[in-house]
Amino acid sequence: MPAFILYSRQGCCLCEGLEERLRHLLLPEALEVVDVDTDPALQARYGLTVPVLAQVDLGSQAEGGRSSITPLPPVPPRLQGEGLRAWLERHTKP
Repeated sequence: MPAFILYSRQGCCLCEGLEERLRHLLLPEALEVVDVDTDPALQARYGLTVPVLAQVDLGSQAEGGRSSITPLPPVPPRLQGEGLRAWLERHTKP
C-alpha cells in the first residue's frame, strides 16, 4: 500500500472522521497527518478544502530530491471499511 498524507485541521469533524477510518485500514507509518493551519502556504492551498488525501510516490523523485505528492479526488465522507479500501485501490497508483 502506498504512503499517504492527510491534509487536515484540528476541530474539523470531516478530517477527524477520515483520519480515523484510514487508521483502521493502513499501517501507522503509511499515513502522515498534516495540520494545514501550521503552514501559511498549506493553509492558502488547502484551507477551504480539507480534508485532502494525497498519495506519496516514494519511487519517483520530484525536484529537489523529494518524493512526488499527488492529491486524490475528495473521499466520500460515508465510505468506510472495504468500501474505502476499494476506493483507495481505484484512485491510487501502484
